[in-house]
Formats: sequence, structure tokens, C-alpha cells
Amino acid sequence: MRGVRWRRIASQIGRSVTVWAVSTVTMLVLAALLPDFQLQSADGDSATRIAVTAACGAGAFGVLSAVVWPLLVRLLLLVPALVLGLLVFFLNGSLLLLALRINPSGRGEAAPETAVIVAAVMSAVASATGAALAVRDDETYRRRLHRLATRGRRVRPPCPTTPGLVCVQLDGVGHDVLTDAVRRGLMPTVARWLATADGPRPADGGTPPTHRLTPWRTDWSSQTGASQLGILHGSTFDVPAFRWYEKDRGEVMVCNRPTSAVELQRRAMLRTGDGGLLSVDGASRGNLFSGGAGEQALVLSIATRRRRGANRSRAGYFAYFCDPANAVRTALSFVAEVAREIGQSTRARLRGQRPRVGRGGLYPFVRAFATVVERDVVVAAVMGDLLAGRTAVYADLVAYDEVAHHSGPRSRDAEKVLQRLDRCLALLERVVEHAPRPYRIVVLSDHGQSPGETFRARYGLTLGDLVRAGCGLHVPRRAERTRSGAEARAAVRAALRRPVEERDARDRPARRPEPIVLASGNLGLVSFPDVPHRMTKEEIDARHPALLTTLANHPGIGFLLVRSEEHGGVVLGAYGAEIPLAELDDESGPLARFGPGAADAVRRTHSFPHTADIMVNSAHDPADGEVLAFEEQIGSHGGLGGAQSRPFLLSPRELSPPAEDGAEPAGAEHVHRVLRRWLGELDGPQVPLGTDVEEERAA
Repeated sequence: MRGVRWRRIASQIGRSVTVWAVSTVTMLVLAALLPDFQLQSADGDSATRIAVTAACGAGAFGVLSAVVWPLLVRLLLLVPALVLGLLVFFLNGSLLLLALRINPSGRGEAAPETAVIVAAVMSAVASATGAALAVRDDETYRRRLHRLATRGRRVRPPCPTTPGLVCVQLDGVGHDVLTDAVRRGLMPTVARWLATADGPRPADGGTPPTHRLTPWRTDWSSQTGASQLGILHGSTFDVPAFRWYEKDRGEVMVCNRPTSAVELQRRAMLRTGDGGLLSVDGASRGNLFSGGAGEQALVLSIATRRRRGANRSRAGYFAYFCDPANAVRTALSFVAEVAREIGQSTRARLRGQRPRVGRGGLYPFVRAFATVVERDVVVAAVMGDLLAGRTAVYADLVAYDEVAHHSGPRSRDAEKVLQRLDRCLALLERVVEHAPRPYRIVVLSDHGQSPGETFRARYGLTLGDLVRAGCGLHVPRRAERTRSGAEARAAVRAALRRPVEERDARDRPARRPEPIVLASGNLGLVSFPDVPHRMTKEEIDARHPALLTTLANHPGIGFLLVRSEEHGGVVLGAYGAEIPLAELDDESGPLARFGPGAADAVRRTHSFPHTADIMVNSAHDPADGEVLAFEEQIGSHGGLGGAQSRPFLLSPRELSPPAEDGAEPAGAEHVHRVLRRWLGELDGPQVPLGTDVEEERAA
């Protein structure tokens, strides 16, 4: 045992000396290439003296990076994460200048701007060298990952030997997009897990499949807010869309607004009677909701808590950025992604690509945050959870969803993101090998995306303009763009410490009796704020005789849902179609184009207390799967129609099938029950009544 310990110490010393030597050589090369970086006096020095100066400088820089950098990041946790990203280069360069100043040789100087470059290169080289050496030693590699991702955590008791469950949500990736990406070789890790009948069989020397792929159906509201609330907390009740107006509270609820996320989570916990899927020894990473997890990072529903909750939400940034090499690498990747988006959008504009939406303003930075910063931080946090032996982990990677909204679900831009996400899965699979307990990796999506141009681009007006025309109100000559509801923007606001979305005039009830029109992908909601109850068809016709006819007969509208005094609820379509909900089916009428389960989804939404006065679903073309988004998105989700309603569930074959007889799970609540069943099969804990629920009930 003592011999093993001494060999480990000797191995560690050897790696440290190697990294130091490589850093010294790197500093010498940079001094030769950069005129403003000197390792000798003005009169010149011998080669030996210059080498000693470089060695001392590299050593001092390494020590400062290991000791001072984590303290700086801890202090800077109080500033916005994006600002921290911009400060990375400045801070790293400052450490290099300090290392040169305290250099025992008394030599070495650099211009501030040159110091930034030298520090970035040296951090990257040192990190790459250390990783290359450590990865050859499994135990060292495991310890390095554990130290990176769990730094500062309290000592935990020994974890059990039963398997844990890690769920990785690929936001917005539809079932068909995944299968196509696997077929085309874009996601080799998933392809290896799914080695199906089309691939090599074990008898032929191939690897047997380890996972099964199952599609599932969303509710009518096919968006992250509803799906993730259902998956983590077991309830999608009264979530009719991504954003909706609640008459009793006089507020617009927006799923990616922290204040709304807190309320939705509270309601779900009260309805189900438990804290959520992750209540016992769980971790929630990058999600809208906590799932009842004790460990939370980058979780939107706790971003409104100004003190303890805010720090807990942002702790994932510290766990990642405390390594200066990580900070430099992510910052460089962030800049590269901004440049990549600008180049891709410029090419699309020059080629006259259609459909196309605006991708200027802050969007390149939002995309870079979603595809680089949030991805890296969330993956690092999950690595820490695995190596800490947590029982249940749920993480959301929003990169694909953000890019597909603006570039298209099957665009080359989106395909590149899928390739990077597959590499993230491969990394997590590698980390599982070093975890203190076995893990079952489940990969799933919360919804898909349906392609198509925007309603505004095709018809020259927004849904709000059409509603105003049907009400006999003034319609502006130029249609205003409808803001996007992409989930990544909320993460950016939280990272900037501006967690509550600014509210403009569209979020407030009008003083005059004008309708509030809200968009959720290709689902639109029309509410009349001056009427305290949900209006009936008869009341709407009496007040605005042309409105429902105008909407139902427009070629861009698929169907409407309204309350009815006679039938309880009716679906309206073109040419006077009017079908009571009791007679509604998927085979005929306005819903025939929208696939199986559409009628049940509409009936369920009709039962929600906060369903809008008029629910509007855009037209859908089954031939090409296109819908017409009421937002500025060419890849959209939120309503019925096409791939948006068909996400996937990729599960290990050691676990029971998600549904019997190969059926597709219907609704996020069903997926929640499946995940809880799998936790039980893994001999995991039964989810008890959460403390938060008890407090809510007591209140």
C-alpha cells in the first residue's frame, strides 16, 4: 500500500515537472515571436540565463494560476457571468505580469496587451499537457475531473453501490432529427449505443446495442416550460403555452421568466404532493425548474432569490471557471462562435436563403452563450455530480434549440451543434467509467422543432394584426416583429444578473378593451383583459362578429379552440367547420392533419383554468412538416404540427421499456412516471414529500 502511494506521488511530481518544462519552452518560443515580450535585459543575456528566467516565470505563473485564480473567480462570482468571461483574458494577463515581476531572476517584461496573449497560450498549453498525461492514468484522470468539478464541496458519505441515473436533455432535438443524424454519422456515440438491426450484430463481431430509442408525444404546448415541468415535477396542468395571460392575476406568465418559473414550480408541487423527481440526492443543472434537487446550478426558478438562491444558481460558473485554462478555452470558443454565427448569417443573406429571420443585434452573443458557455458549465457540473456519486442528475443542453430556431432544424449550422453535443455525451460516458458507482445514462428531448417560414413573412402581418383587423381596430401599416421565446435568452439574462425579463406594453393589460395577443411558436393566444372570465364563442361573436370568422378562414390558421355555452368547447376551422369537443377525433375535421393524439391534447388544454379566450394553432402541411410560426423563428415549437410534438427518449436496455407493447408515451407526465419507475428499478429512493411542499401547504 505504501509503495502504491509513493508511486502515485512520484507520478504526480513527474507530471508537474513535465508541465513546467513544456510551459517553459512555450514561454521561450513566445518571447522569440513577440517583440513586446522580453526574457532578457536590454544588454542581452546568455541562453542559460534566459532559460532560467523562462523557467522561473513559468513556475510563478503556474503557482499563481493554481492559488490566486480560484480566489479571483470566487470574488468575481458577484459579477455577471458574461462579464466574468470578458474579464478572463485581462485577469490571466495580469497574473502573468505579476509572475514576471516577482521572478527571482529579475528579468522579464511584457506589454499589457502582449501579456494577455502569452497568458492565454500558456494556460491552454499547460492544460492540454496535463490532460494528455493524466488521461493515460485512469486514477489520476478520475481525481483530476473530480477536483475540477467538485472543488469546494463538503465531504460526502460513501455513496451506495447501486446504479444512479443521469438524464441529459438535448433541448429541441426531435426524434426524426436524431435518427437522421445517427444515420448520417453525425452522432457516432449515439449510433454506437443504438447499434440496431441495420448495423453489425454481435454474431458478426459487432457491439450489441446498449440503448433503445422511443419517440413520445408532447401535450399541445410543445415547449420546454410545459415538458420540463411535467418531466421533473409530474404535472403540466394549467400550462397552456409558453406565455399566456392570467385574468385573475392580471399578469402575463412566461415560462422562461424566473418569477413565472417559481410560480409554476410551486403550483406543480402543490398539485402532485411531492418535491419532484430529484428530491432525494439529486442535482438539477441548466434547467428551468429544480425538480426538488438539493444541488442546483444555472436553474432559472431559483434565479430570483437575491442572496442564497442566486449564489447556488451561479455556483456552476465558479466550479468551471476556477480553472484558468477552462476560462481561457471557453472565452476563445465564445469569440469563435460569435464570428462563426456572423459568417453563417452573412452567407445566408448573400445567398438569398429562404426562409430566413434576422440574426443580428445581440443574437450572435446569445447563440455563443448557449452553444459554448452554458454547454461547458453544465457538462462540467454533471461531471462533478457523477464523480460525487449523486443518485439522480438531470441536465439541459439548450444549444441545438437556440441555433435551430434561427437557422432551421435541419440546417448545417444545427448539424454542427449536434456533433458537438454527441462529443459531450462521449465525455460523460468516459467520466462514468471513473465514477464511484455505476450509472445509467438516459438521453431525452423535451420537444422537437418544425420548420417553416414565419406567419409575418408569408402574409405581411402578424397574428396580432389579424386579430385587430377582425375586431375592427386600427392595424399598423408595418407589421412589428414578434419577440422570440427562445429558452437561451433567459439563461443569458440570469447570467447578466437581470433575471426578470423587461416588461413592455404587450405584457400589460391595455386600458382600452383591446385584446392581448401572445405567441408561443405556432400557437397563438388571444385574451380580452377587460372580461374577468373566459369568454364564450357566443360572447365573442356578439362583441366582435367578424373576429372568429376572420381567424378560422385565414389560410395561415389551422384551427381555433373556444369555449361554448352550448357544447362546453368547440374547435373551429375553415368554411364554417364547428366541432364540439365531445365529437372531436384525429381522423376527420380540422385536426386530421395534426396526427394522433391531437384531439386529446386539445380537450385537455380546454380544461385548464387559464386557457385563453381564443387558442389559435397555425396551419400545418403534413407533406413537408412545415408550420407557420407566430414568432420570428424558422424552426419553431409550441403548438401542434410536425416534428415539434415528437421528441425522443433514449434509454439503457437494462431498464424496462418506457411503455408496454411498444406504445409511445403520451405527455411529459407519462415520461415523469417512467423516470420514477426507473429510479425504483435501480433500487433508488422513493421520492418523499418535499420540505418546500410542506411549507407551501402550511402557508
